[in-house]
Amino acid sequence: MRVIRAASAALLGAVALVTVAPLATADEDDRDITSFGFSVTPATIAPGGTVTLTSDGCEVPSVTVTSTVFETVTLNEGRPGTATVDLDAKAGAQYEITFDCKGERGTTKLTIAQDDTGANTGHETGTGTHTGAHKGVKAGYGTAASGADADGLGATELVTGVLLIAGALGAAVVLTRRHADGRA
Repeated sequence: MRVIRAASAALLGAVALVTVAPLATADEDDRDITSFGFSVTPATIAPGGTVTLTSDGCEVPSVTVTSTVFETVTLNEGRPGTATVDLDAKAGAQYEITFDCKGERGTTKLTIAQDDTGANTGHETGTGTHTGAHKGVKAGYGTAASGADADGLGATELVTGVLLIAGALGAAVVLTRRHADGRA
């Protein structure tokens, strides 16, 4: 009887880990593994700031970079490019940046800094190219607000949940064994 209980608890634990563990390790960044490299620097910028876009390893001469927070940029011959973030970008929001290399796409996030963070806006160094013109509304495009409310559970929350489940199942096995040993 004790063996059946222990086997049942072990089986339940294994099923829980097999079911939940892949979700915990499948971070949003996993979908960004591509045959070419890409980056956005800085990763956090104030509205109106300038970001540098880079790509390497793409076999075609140009990579197209798109986002709802700046105009489309084409990177030629592996040379970096720049983009100016819209002045109406929401502080604290994360915007998805997509790099397209001959149909293969990779994405990354660009975070818009709060006004008091002192993030690089591109205006202090004279590198900003913003003319002050305000762009119109882009209907149909949403932004991913930072936090678990808009993005669902993140990897940290899922890993924590898996660890709590595994710990509870382990404790159940130990208590079941102790209880069964107490009767014997």
